[in-house]
Amino acid sequence: MSIDPRTDDLLDIAKWRLTPYQVLVLGFAGLIFVGALLLTTPLASASGKPTPFVDALFTATSAVCVTGLVVVDTGSHWSLFGQLVIISLIQIGGLGIMSMATLIALLIGKKIQLRERLIIQEALNQFTMAGVVRLMIYVMKTTFIIELIGGTILAIRWFADYGPRGIYYGYWHAISAFCNAGFDLFGDFRSLTGYVDDITVNIVITMLIILGGIGFTVIADVWDNRRFNKFSLHTKLVLSVSAFLIIFGAAVIFLLEWNNPATLGSLNWQGKLLASYFQSVTPRTAGYNTLDIGKLESGTLFFLIILMFIGASPASTGGGVKTSTFGVLVLAIAAQISGKNDVEVFQRRIPVATVYKAFTVVFLSALLVILVTLALTVTEQAPFLNVLFEVVSAFGTVGLSTGITPTLTVAGKLWLILTMFAGRVGPVTLALAIALRARKGALQLPEGRVIIG
Repeated sequence: MSIDPRTDDLLDIAKWRLTPYQVLVLGFAGLIFVGALLLTTPLASASGKPTPFVDALFTATSAVCVTGLVVVDTGSHWSLFGQLVIISLIQIGGLGIMSMATLIALLIGKKIQLRERLIIQEALNQFTMAGVVRLMIYVMKTTFIIELIGGTILAIRWFADYGPRGIYYGYWHAISAFCNAGFDLFGDFRSLTGYVDDITVNIVITMLIILGGIGFTVIADVWDNRRFNKFSLHTKLVLSVSAFLIIFGAAVIFLLEWNNPATLGSLNWQGKLLASYFQSVTPRTAGYNTLDIGKLESGTLFFLIILMFIGASPASTGGGVKTSTFGVLVLAIAAQISGKNDVEVFQRRIPVATVYKAFTVVFLSALLVILVTLALTVTEQAPFLNVLFEVVSAFGTVGLSTGITPTLTVAGKLWLILTMFAGRVGPVTLALAIALRARKGALQLPEGRVIIG
């Protein structure tokens, strides 16, 4: 049967009506829906009974958005098939829809067209299309190599505890850690609390989290140049902010939890240092924990909320408003206080448009958190700090929980589903939309004065 050429042209026009941002959003939404359908089947649950669709949808959203919040225990509720579906969703969600589509296209010998390159550019937070396919290939190779190395070390470590099942645990958790997902298979919502003072598990998991969270462009820049003074401004800023947040975060957690008998109080010096370091790294959108989050001091919970809101770095597997955004805001505030007209760092001037974008992303992200928190205070019976913690954890695609997620109402679960989805695709697509669609008006209006402060 032949197709009318005019019909074919209409199909092409219709296809082009979808912007790259819409393609990314619909791609994530479609993957979540397919994952939810698979997880509702009896084959996916350990009991052999169908899982309620809302719980399956929540789990699929959390996996695709590499969050880690769960309403049912991953280790005990899901069968082997269900666990493999979840880890597949994590891998695809962490790498990104376009990464997997590009991989398939390259494997079958399909040429990557201009439209696909535009979408890849959006997915990887790149300023131009130059070299995006090459970077995408680098992303996939880097991901699989890092996950293989980390998984092998964890498999060897856990083989001693679980036998052959430890090998499965090792590679499964390596993928979950590098993708900053935070799902675990140890049962009873324990996460990694059983390994609070285990050096191997702590170091390997945190290194996977950090590498997955600093961004693929930063990894490529560091690998290619090796010296700090040769790095791009973006890489220098991301590495500096990330290092500061980890060190400062560990120090604050250590001081706040020092005498808490339910957390650091009962540990030796090695355990205290490892646990403080681990809990400083994991709020950067990872979701694993070696301390019981529900037993942390209120001050520590609030501090973790700040770390979760900042999140990881652009073009990474993590969420949040991003370290570079936070860094630009701090520099802008410092410039304002010191009376400087320009925002400067590492002998470079940051464009005013970039500062505006950073403020916009933070403001809209904070507005989303405020609105969802307000909604949950109406639908849920839980302390305000716990509700706020859960919402920020969902928005930052972190996955840490004070323990209230499994007890949420259906309305509460739906609110967090929307928050996780917005946190995964919202701030990124918003920043790119502003960057690529900014237009200067033909007419510049007269300047007016507004009193601030």
